[in-house]
Amino acid sequence: MRELVREHRIDPAQLVQPLFVVENPKDAGPIASMPGIERFTLQGAVHEARTLDALGLGAVLLFGIPETKDAAATKNYDPAGIVQQTAREIKNALPHMVVIADLCNCEYTDHGHCGILNERGDVDNDSTVEVLTRTALTYARSGVDVVAPSDMMDGRVRAIREALDAEDFEETAIMSYSAKYASAFYGPFREAAGSTPQFGDRRTYQMDPSNGREALREMALDAQEGADILMVKPALAYLDVVRAARDRFDLPIALYNVSGEYSMIKAAAHNGWIDEERAVHEMLVSFARAGANIVITYFAKEYAARSR
Repeated sequence: MRELVREHRIDPAQLVQPLFVVENPKDAGPIASMPGIERFTLQGAVHEARTLDALGLGAVLLFGIPETKDAAATKNYDPAGIVQQTAREIKNALPHMVVIADLCNCEYTDHGHCGILNERGDVDNDSTVEVLTRTALTYARSGVDVVAPSDMMDGRVRAIREALDAEDFEETAIMSYSAKYASAFYGPFREAAGSTPQFGDRRTYQMDPSNGREALREMALDAQEGADILMVKPALAYLDVVRAARDRFDLPIALYNVSGEYSMIKAAAHNGWIDEERAVHEMLVSFARAGANIVITYFAKEYAARSR
């Protein structure tokens, strides 16, 4: 009876599994702070995509880890870059799988910030947008279905949309990290992607966790500029923002269940403090209840396997 009258359900088809792909095979392997998650080689990522497809998962989110970095993030927009290569190979193997590419610079800069620095050492918004636009075009040419700018620069959605449309990539969607907070829950990801800032932090361009109305303004701007999907990141501490976004916008709402949230549950379950399976299901249902259509989560593969 409870199942018959249940109001919200989680379908593996609405889950997105992040994949870390390395250019140097020596960098592949398990991520210590994220039990069960690893960095893949290109061919390893294609094999993992096949496994995810067999489990009923229809989308992956790619993060590239280059062999070398520089201040200008030149590896990011290299047509032969690791994300570009991986996207091509996955689309060749699984044409129906939705390939989403995270669009940022932090994995590619030697200083670890999401943007290009000016002579004062500050992130330069406009120079960063130019790099993001250039990179987005290489992603689209590689077969990426959705580009996902996560940098929080002003005006980047409009610039990317105009550039994609000018090259006849009108069908390439933009999933914007519209409300990305300067959160303490990103720690394990920075180990996974090797993107810890070498100085300072990202509070000058990521949002203050205390602000909710600001998030709606940011999302409204991205919607006006042409975003197809609006995202809130992280998840657990920001479900009020998801609910407010769902009530205000007609666009699909995505939610990123980030690395720190994943690792907390894994650590508590490892110590026998919680029932992992029940906790993950309860958490994912809360995302749907708050109004998220798309859930990016490191639990996607495990959840889909248990759901079969």
